[in-house]
Amino acid sequence: MSSSPIWRAVTRNPVSFLTSAAPWRALGYLATSGLLGLLSLIVLGGVVVCGLLLSVAGIGLVILAGSVLLGIPLAALERRRLRLLEGPHADRPASPHRAVARPGLWPWLTTRLQESATWREFGFAMVFAVLLSVVDLALLTLAGSLVVLIVFPVKVAVVSGQPEALLLTGLGIAVLPVAAHVLGAAAAAQGWFVRLMLAPKKSGQTDRVVELTRSRARMADAFQAERRRIERDLHDGAQQRLVALVMTLGLAELEFGGADPKAGRAGELMSRARGEAKQALDELRDLVRGIHPQVLTDHGIAAAVSEVAVRCRVPVDVDMELAGRLPTQVEATAYFFISEALTNVVKHSGATSATVRGRLTRDGLSVTVTDNGAGGAELRTGGGLEGLADRVAVVDGRLVLTSPSGGPTALSLEIPCRHSHSVSSWPRTRRSSVKGSSSCCTSSATRWSGRSATPTP
Repeated sequence: MSSSPIWRAVTRNPVSFLTSAAPWRALGYLATSGLLGLLSLIVLGGVVVCGLLLSVAGIGLVILAGSVLLGIPLAALERRRLRLLEGPHADRPASPHRAVARPGLWPWLTTRLQESATWREFGFAMVFAVLLSVVDLALLTLAGSLVVLIVFPVKVAVVSGQPEALLLTGLGIAVLPVAAHVLGAAAAAQGWFVRLMLAPKKSGQTDRVVELTRSRARMADAFQAERRRIERDLHDGAQQRLVALVMTLGLAELEFGGADPKAGRAGELMSRARGEAKQALDELRDLVRGIHPQVLTDHGIAAAVSEVAVRCRVPVDVDMELAGRLPTQVEATAYFFISEALTNVVKHSGATSATVRGRLTRDGLSVTVTDNGAGGAELRTGGGLEGLADRVAVVDGRLVLTSPSGGPTALSLEIPCRHSHSVSSWPRTRRSSVKGSSSCCTSSATRWSGRSATPTP
C-alpha cells in the first residue's frame, strides 16, 4: 500500500494533501464505489436467486456457473477506476487473463472458467458488493454527518470561559481535515486491495514469460530460415539472370564488332538483354520489399500499405486513419501482417474483395484485414498464421481470427504502442479503393496518397 500515491500523500505530507486534488479523488472514488457496489449486489443477488429457483429444472446450474463470469467486467472496470483514485498518469494493472487461442463463445468460456484469475475476480466481486460498498457508504455518511452538524448544529450551547471556547473551536476546525485524511486512507486501502486481488500474480506472469520466450525462439528460427531463403534466391535467381545478361551483352558486342554488322540480329540481342535486365531488377525489388520496403521507412505504414494494395490481385479498399509516425518495430510488424494477410486472401480465400482498416486507439494500433471469401480459416500448428502470430508476439501484440464457414474472414491485430502526435507527411484520413486493372490501381493509389508521385513500373 506504500506505493499508492494517495497513501504517500496522506502519510508523508498531510498539509499538502489537504490542498491537493487527492481528497476530492478519494471522495469521488469512495462515492462511486458505494454506488457501484450496490448495483453489483443487486445484479449478483438477482442472478444467484434465479439460479437457485431454476436449479430444479437444470438450467439454474448453468446460470449459477455463468454468475462466476460476472466478476470479469467488474474487475476490468475496477482496474480502470484506479486512475480516478491515483490520477490519470498512474499505471493501471494489466489484465491477468490469457488470450483465447480460438474464436467463438465456447473456447472463451472454457478458457475463462479454467483460469484462477476468473475465480479470484468473482471472489472480489462478492466482497466488493457485500462488504466494501457498505463500508464506503458508512464512511461517506459519517463524514457527511460531521460536516452537516458543523454547519447546521442540532443544539447550541453557551460557553462561559475563553479556554473552553478556544478548545471547542479547535476541535471544530480539526474535524474536516481529520475526515479528509480518514477518507483518503480508506480509499488508499481499497485501491491496495484492488491491486492485490485483480493484478496478475507471479505464477501468471511466469507462464506469460515462458510463452513469450518460446515464441521468440520460434521467431529466431524463422528469421534464420528467412535469411537462408534470401541467400538462396539471390544465388539461384537474380545472380544467374545477371550472368545471363552479361553473356547476352557480350554476344551483342561481338555482333557489333564484326566487319559486316548484322543490325537485325544485334537489335534482337539488345532487346533480350533489356528484358533480362528488367526481370532481374524486378526480382531485386521484390526481395528488397520482402526485407524492408523503402516506402515504409520514408513515409510510414499508410503509404506502404497502399503500395501492397496496388500490387494485390484482389481489389483492396484501404482505410488507414493515423496521426504521425509509429515506432519502427510497430510499423514493420503491421506492414508484414497486412502483406501476409493479403497474400493469404489471394491464395486461399477465393475472395473477390478485401478491406484493410487501421486505427490508433488509446492502447495502441489496431489493424483489421477483412475479405468476402469462403471462410473456414483457423490457427493451426505449423500453418502460416502461426508464424504471423509469432511475429506479432515479439512486440507483445495480439492476433484475433474470425472466420466462420462461408465467410467473411476478419484477421485483426492489436499492438500496444505510444505514437507520435507530430504532423505526419501524409494525410490523416486516407481511403483507397483498388480495383480493376493494374493501371487503374496505380492511378487510384496516386490520388489516395495526396502526393505527386511516380508510380512504380
